[in-house]
Amino acid sequence: MKTAIKYIKQEIETIKETGTYKEERIITTPQSSRIDTRDKKQVLNMCANNYLGLSNNPDLIAAAKEGLDKWGFGLSSVRFICGTQEAHKTLERAVSDFLGMEDTILYSSCFDANGGLFETLLGEDDAVISDELNHASIIDGVRLSKAKRLRYKNNDMADLRAKLKEAGNAKIKLIATDGVFSMDGYIANLSGICDLAEEYDALVMVDDSHAVGFMGEKGRGSHEYCGVMGRVDIITGTLGKALGGASGGYTSGKKEIIQLLRQRSRPYLFSNTLAPSIVAAAIKTLDMLNGSTVYRDKVHENAHYFREQIAKIGLDVQPGTHPIVPIMLYDAKKATEFARRMLEKGVYVIAFSYPVVPQGKARIRIQVSAGHSKEDLDFAVTCFKQVKEEMEL
Repeated sequence: MKTAIKYIKQEIETIKETGTYKEERIITTPQSSRIDTRDKKQVLNMCANNYLGLSNNPDLIAAAKEGLDKWGFGLSSVRFICGTQEAHKTLERAVSDFLGMEDTILYSSCFDANGGLFETLLGEDDAVISDELNHASIIDGVRLSKAKRLRYKNNDMADLRAKLKEAGNAKIKLIATDGVFSMDGYIANLSGICDLAEEYDALVMVDDSHAVGFMGEKGRGSHEYCGVMGRVDIITGTLGKALGGASGGYTSGKKEIIQLLRQRSRPYLFSNTLAPSIVAAAIKTLDMLNGSTVYRDKVHENAHYFREQIAKIGLDVQPGTHPIVPIMLYDAKKATEFARRMLEKGVYVIAFSYPVVPQGKARIRIQVSAGHSKEDLDFAVTCFKQVKEEMEL
């Protein structure tokens, strides 16, 4: 055995011993509020990013099939060579219109959108000021940039101001934040961020992956929810959560920013174009959301109800209004055992532990969907109560 493999095996054993080893459960049905796994049938799924319940929507499936028939299976190319169809431009315009932005560029994922953003826009004379709880894709994207890196305390406007002052005479200053922090369900204070950005002549970038489609009056995202549409310079997001749940990402923003990304952003220039079936289904999704807020309204109704009910059984629940509902257990092994017992009772949840969350902050992260019924939510609360009592928490 090569020495490197020996060390890797030791690291895997260490992960298992600390209780943070992650097993993949195998699903044998399409994604939905009720799914089958290899271990148990018809379990209630409470951990998907399927906020609007559209992952198995028949209208989106039909649109994807039509996209296959009209545009084919794939493009076998990056965008600038021979990988841009009319459908891609239609989707980019649809995303821009939905978000209220000037232009949009598509990526294979939001991770790629964030990975290709900072090194393209920022150089060694610039500064990026990033929230400490930002998603890993923002963190990794920032690492690729030569800009000065500053980190401010989560949603702390006083600390953000201090870091903007520390950025000094940087040629370009860019504030980067999640619109919604995915492990906690906290919503960024975009009003305060935009105020400081205007005071210090900084750009504002928001990753809105856990908000687009359902946050704000029309579901346009955290910038609509916070009343700052027109004040955010860059929005990145995903098609893989509320907007149908397949894959794909985007960056929307000022037209000059998008123009530069098309010329220099490495994940865009060196990754295959988004598959036509996903593009067609995403266009259909946005058509549906522009026509009605019924899905957006339902997920918020469900989130409010679930938060009310789960609070009554005495678990440590992070406060908030978002459909992400973190139930804090702190200990990784305890969280893993809690999730295992929940599955036995028919509720599919996952334990989140280090390195996804900080050490000592293990949790069960519930994600409420428009696809859940009131009976589903009542059943989940009952199971949580039973497991809590069994584990004497």
